Amino acid sequence: MLIRTADYSDAFCCLAGACPHTCCAKWEVVIDEETARRYQAVPGALGEKLRRALCRDEEGEFGFLLEGERCPFLDRDQLCEIHRTLGENATSITCREHPRFVEDYGPFREVTLAASCPEANRLLLASQAPLTFVERETAEPVEPGDEWLSWLVPLRAYMLALLGRRQVPLRTRLKEFLELAEAVQPHIDAGQTQTIPEWLGGWKPLRGKEPRKEGPGLFPQALYLLEGLEALEGDWKALLKQAAAAAPRSQPEALLERIAVYFAFRYLLKAVNDGELLGRAQLCVLCVLAVERLAAVCGLPEALRRFSCEVEHSEENLEALLEALCRLEAFSPERFWEELSAG
Repeated sequence: MLIRTADYSDAFCCLAGACPHTCCAKWEVVIDEETARRYQAVPGALGEKLRRALCRDEEGEFGFLLEGERCPFLDRDQLCEIHRTLGENATSITCREHPRFVEDYGPFREVTLAASCPEANRLLLASQAPLTFVERETAEPVEPGDEWLSWLVPLRAYMLALLGRRQVPLRTRLKEFLELAEAVQPHIDAGQTQTIPEWLGGWKPLRGKEPRKEGPGLFPQALYLLEGLEALEGDWKALLKQAAAAAPRSQPEALLERIAVYFAFRYLLKAVNDGELLGRAQLCVLCVLAVERLAAVCGLPEALRRFSCEVEHSEENLEALLEALCRLEAFSPERFWEELSAG
C-alpha cells in the first residue's frame, strides 16, 4: 500500500511529560473494543481501576470518564499509568495513533499530524519552505478505491500547486483556489466527474472578478459561527472576542501558505464522501483566515493550535462548519472573495 505523509512527519516524537498541552486532558479518551476486552482481564489494582473507569457512551463506544478534565490514568508527571505499567501496546488505538489522523482510501493511505499537538505544530511552522509530501510503499494489501479518486486526486494536486505559486500574493492564490473549486462543483453536482481532468487543462482564473460590496462581510458571521462551537478549551470564546476587537496583524505568507496546504491536504479528498468540494475548499480558506486573525492576540503557533483543537477534535464542530459553509448565504464564495480582496 502507498502511504503518503507530510515531509516533516518522520521528525515527530511525542513530548510525553514535557508536553505543555497534553492530549490526555480535556478531550474524550476513546477506547477501541479490542483494548476494552483486554482491560477486563488485567489483574490487580490497575485492572480494578481500568474496569471502574471504563464506560460506554450513548453510541455504545467505550471510553474513560475524565476526572477533573483529565484522563484518570494521567499521572502527576504528565505520563500515562497504563503505558508505564503495561507498555505502549496496552493503550488504545486512539492513544497510540494520536496526533495522527489516518485516512484510508483503498489503494493508498494518508496520514497527517494534528496541528493541535504542540510538537506537530512546531514542526509545521518550523520552516518557511514549501510544504511537500513523501510517499512510501508497504506490503499491506490494498483495496479498490472509490471511482471518484481517479479525478479527485489529480484535482487536489492541481489545487495544492495553486497554493504553492509563491510568485503570486497568497490572497490571490486563495481566491484562485476557491474559484477553481466553485467552477468544479457544478460538474460534481451533475455527475460529470470523469471529464474534469480534461476540463481542468483549459481552466483559467477570472482575475477581473469583482466582489460584492453590500452586507457586513465574512468575518462577523465567521466569528459568530466559531463562537457557537462546542468549546474544548474553556477560554475559546474569550479568545475569539479578543480577536474580533484586535487590529489584524500581517503574518509571514510562507507560514500561512504551509497552513493552507496542511488543511487542503487533509480535507479536500474527503469530498469523496459527500461531493462537497466547494464547501471543503471554503473550510480550508476559513481556517487560514481565522488562524491569521487569532494570531493577532496569541501568536501564530498558538492560534493554529487552538483553532485545530476546536475544529479537528470534534466531529460535531466540523460538521457544523461544513453545513454553514455549504448552505448559508453569509458564507457564499462571494463573501470569501470580498474578504480576500480587502486583505
